[in-house]
Amino acid sequence: MPIAGLKITTYLSLFNHINIMALVTLDRPEKLEKCGVVGVFSKSGRDVAPLIHRGLLALQHRGQDAAGFSISDTKSIITKKGTGLVLEVFSEKDLEVEGPIGIGHTRYRTVGLSRECDIQPFTSENIAIAHNGQIINYEDLKGEVERRGHQFLSSVDSELILHLIREKIADGIENAIRTLMISVDGAYSVVAIVENRLVAFRDKFALRPLVYGENEDFICFASETVALDLVGVRHMGDVSGGELITVDSNGFQRKWIEKSDPHHCMFEYVYFARPNSIINGLNVYEVRRKLGEVLAEEQPANADIVVAIPETSRIAAQAFASKLGIPLEDGLLRNQFAFRTFIMPTQQERNEGVRLKFSAVPSVIQGRRVVIIDDSIVRGTTTKEIVKMVREAGAREIHVRVTCPQITAPCFYGIDMSTYEELIANQKTLDEIRDYIGANSLGYLSINGLKKAIGVSLCTGCLDSLYPSPKLAITK
Repeated sequence: MPIAGLKITTYLSLFNHINIMALVTLDRPEKLEKCGVVGVFSKSGRDVAPLIHRGLLALQHRGQDAAGFSISDTKSIITKKGTGLVLEVFSEKDLEVEGPIGIGHTRYRTVGLSRECDIQPFTSENIAIAHNGQIINYEDLKGEVERRGHQFLSSVDSELILHLIREKIADGIENAIRTLMISVDGAYSVVAIVENRLVAFRDKFALRPLVYGENEDFICFASETVALDLVGVRHMGDVSGGELITVDSNGFQRKWIEKSDPHHCMFEYVYFARPNSIINGLNVYEVRRKLGEVLAEEQPANADIVVAIPETSRIAAQAFASKLGIPLEDGLLRNQFAFRTFIMPTQQERNEGVRLKFSAVPSVIQGRRVVIIDDSIVRGTTTKEIVKMVREAGAREIHVRVTCPQITAPCFYGIDMSTYEELIANQKTLDEIRDYIGANSLGYLSINGLKKAIGVSLCTGCLDSLYPSPKLAITK
């Protein structure tokens, strides 16, 4: 029986017995991405809550602190949300909510605790929205909206999008989104329920991903194609930058509100997205393989073995090892039961957290020259602890190679890298970083190498301070 046809009880029982680690990527506390979104419309009027739930499970790696969904029966919207993992938030009864239109959201917190008022989707009467990204001019726009009489109940910029749509919806959805796109600066990939329609739109830079698919019954939008796969919907393409798509009883309508100027987030390919996803037309697995090949060309090393920091570096490590003719060995193992990643308050606790998640294999490492492949170094604390672990396992030499260039500037588009001071590459020279992490040598992929490997227009603001938004033409 295809998964789309499972009864709710059968479906929940199935997922209770699946190894959940197949659905979740263990994110290290060095870099967090705020969320994932999914939206489903049933052309035949079937209930979509179970499909929203499956889509959120597939996107669990994009946010492990809170989740929620809103379901419309075309007369009213019911919202269920809470803190925790998707399987913890929703009960079997929640999945019985009736309605052929739905959206969902899974969230990371970046500071403090996940508060109920900050959990998406946000709703107001016949509108519900879920948003992935970050609004740069949030404070200015929030002040303007408050002066026009709106009250904010959360600290999340997604609520601003809700208010802006509400203000202009009487003029039609197209005019409402056009007004929003003119005023809002930043990254936003949005799925929304507006009256009896499923709506999806994306900022003109297309910074955060948003894909869509369709089968004989459902039209689905999601942050990654893995959600479409789990729902059983065939991937059809991406929502373009500056594009508005509406789905209702009249079908699927596309409208370009702003001219597309793509600057896709390079971190999606380097780290965030699951390798079996296709985003912005690119297979993430193949991109990571190319990253490893180009890294080997630019930063080769004389070594006995190549070791990946599991799991996001493994594909690149395979390509790096193959290119140089060096064996790839499982010298680092990940504890699959270290299920969730927490932002720990002290350095000692963060170091201990690394050792809870990773362990070295002395029989593989002892007496050998080791190349460690990492996807990126943000603050350096995790890499330092892993190098120490490999050194303690008996490595004769340790050479660290990184598939992402040096991160020297903050991200303003939805990644938890908000200050110059926390970025090790902004504070230290290459040699100083090498000494800090305890490696014999250190090599990063170049920005040109990154662009060569990925092959699409990228946002590299965190690498070179060249942000796509004109308002971010700033200096330190």
